[in-house]
Amino acid sequence: MTRKCVFMLLMSSLLVAGCQTAPKGCQWQSLFNGKTLDGWKASENKDTFTVRDGMIVVHGPRSHLFYVGPVNDANFTNFEFKAQVMTQPSANSGIYFHTAYQETGWPDKGYECQVNTTHSDRKKTGGLYSVQDMIDNAPSKDGEWFDYYIRVEGKHVIIRINGHTTVAWTEPADWPQTSGRKISSGTIALQGHDPKSIVYYKNIMIRPLPEHAW
Repeated sequence: MTRKCVFMLLMSSLLVAGCQTAPKGCQWQSLFNGKTLDGWKASENKDTFTVRDGMIVVHGPRSHLFYVGPVNDANFTNFEFKAQVMTQPSANSGIYFHTAYQETGWPDKGYECQVNTTHSDRKKTGGLYSVQDMIDNAPSKDGEWFDYYIRVEGKHVIIRINGHTTVAWTEPADWPQTSGRKISSGTIALQGHDPKSIVYYKNIMIRPLPEHAW
């Protein structure tokens, strides 16, 4: 066997071993069973979130739905996330990561990935809210399902909408440590923005990654 073949076999073995030692780190896992909100906890206006036809329906006063279920003990550092999302006209929502449950207000901890096709807020779907925004031009359409993908690896964040990269951003070393928006660890949350907004989520999945995944 040539040295090149031996090297390739060794690298393959190390990759497989890394996947096996990571806590389910090579598997996509569902965060939503399509039937109930088991594993999720809503803040303030809890009726903003309901389940219908395999979807989480977001419609009502401001509220946030935090994942508190068993996958990775609801604590994610490096991960890949994907979901299918559909907005109705003038709707606003968001997907938070590295956040933590709080009873009222907008989450103080973590980053928000924007969901907004035609709401008056100029920051549109696919942006990392108030960090790297998609201004005015949404890559989503009201009334149509679109694929939302988020990957966090180390200090690097990638967002893709329907396979198109909208954000590729690295948190700088001098990022304000007093800010709640910073790479750390935490759970996922869905945003109910206002009573006029109607947004749907389904097929919500996460793939926890080991500390050195790439």
